Amino acid sequence: MKEEKYKLILVEKELERRTKNDFLSKYNKGEKVHKKQLEFHKCPKKNRWVFGGNRSGKTECGAVETVWLARGIHPYKENKPISCWVVSLSKQVQRDVAQSKILHYLRKDYIEQIVMSSGKQGSADYGIIDFILVKNVFGSLSKIGFKSCDQGREKFQGSSLDFVWFDEEPPYDIYQECRMRVMDRQGFIFGTMTPLKGLTWVYNEIYLNTNNDNEVWHIEMEWADNPYLDNNEIEQMTKTLSSEELQSRRYGKFMQCGGMVYNEFDENIHVIDPFEVPYEWYDNISIDPGLNNPLSAHWYARDFDGNVYVIAEHFDKGKDVYFHAERIKEISKKLNWHFCNGKLTALIDSAANQRTLASSKNVVELFYENDILVNPKVNKDMFSGINVVKRYLKDGEGKAHLFIFKNCVNLIKEIKSYWWGDNDLPIKKDDHCLDEMRYYLMSITDREKIKKGKSLVQKDKEKLIKKLKYKF
Repeated sequence: MKEEKYKLILVEKELERRTKNDFLSKYNKGEKVHKKQLEFHKCPKKNRWVFGGNRSGKTECGAVETVWLARGIHPYKENKPISCWVVSLSKQVQRDVAQSKILHYLRKDYIEQIVMSSGKQGSADYGIIDFILVKNVFGSLSKIGFKSCDQGREKFQGSSLDFVWFDEEPPYDIYQECRMRVMDRQGFIFGTMTPLKGLTWVYNEIYLNTNNDNEVWHIEMEWADNPYLDNNEIEQMTKTLSSEELQSRRYGKFMQCGGMVYNEFDENIHVIDPFEVPYEWYDNISIDPGLNNPLSAHWYARDFDGNVYVIAEHFDKGKDVYFHAERIKEISKKLNWHFCNGKLTALIDSAANQRTLASSKNVVELFYENDILVNPKVNKDMFSGINVVKRYLKDGEGKAHLFIFKNCVNLIKEIKSYWWGDNDLPIKKDDHCLDEMRYYLMSITDREKIKKGKSLVQKDKEKLIKKLKYKF
């Protein structure tokens, strides 16, 4: 009970701040709305979608649409008390994106009650909301409920709703279930998403409208459509994205995910002759462990401009940890790699923490006994990792930032034979080098996030949380 009370206090504090600013009023007056957002709001179709790049304003118009309808003040649609769902990919995404945006536009005096989800632990923000009862202009209440796709289709059964807002692309079975939920009230659905999963069901049923449904409508938004984005910021963001990623994350375009995963790879550009690498560039070793399967290890250097060089390779199978450790130390000595008190450090797949029937110790412990301190806390998010690799192969301006020495023959071979399979996933075959390269490049991204530090808003929020924790 104390935990739930604490979460509600955080929400109350934030709502007080937002009531003073009255962001909904600014949006209503056209101060924070752009042309394509208005097209979405005015569209009378029952199945509307916004395909937009990140920060194009797509989530803003989804949140405002929801609040307008809940309050009964929509300027272009029939107004009445409503019951709706806001559907996110996960509870955490709900908290950080859709829920946050709705609270951004809901003044404190518009809210009758906020009910938090039970059994959830405290969070850095306001916890996870189950539903909000909103006072509407008819003197009654509207209900905004929150759902997440990771709950599974069964959790979407039974209710009767006026509308559903999908924040990002849902699985097809959940989409179909939600269509059933609005049928008896002759309701509607709308979605706001960045198309990052390739040519999925949304591409066919919504973008191409292969069913020729007269109620299906979509619009595309990109960064240039949002007049509140700074041009310098757009330029900087463009540089951080691969050319393929730019199409979806800036322009909201659907991209074909078939064929070669790293189609940016150009052997004439990315494969280079070895040269004497300055000691100051040496960064880290990354390992994908294997006993019967191959073990892959590469040595990574990074220059002062952020370019990455893969300068050495160890690749073998059917050997024990002692053999691999000795070989890794041997290569490191030839490179004059940095040792600390006679020990090496390296990244390794978190699967190395698991014990096998063949040994009472896990691979992390075995490497440690052989003077290699491996860190299994790597970021294994495959989809994000693939996009990071693509960005290093070719950024938004077409520049390469990843270079591989010719002697790393297994890594080069794997890049050239890495292909997309079913369900928008790469074919899981001959990818040991690629896995550990992904872990390393993701570690750079994670380090840079830490270096940037926290914003003043985040710091103020943490101070407030500490004060509230002290009181309760």
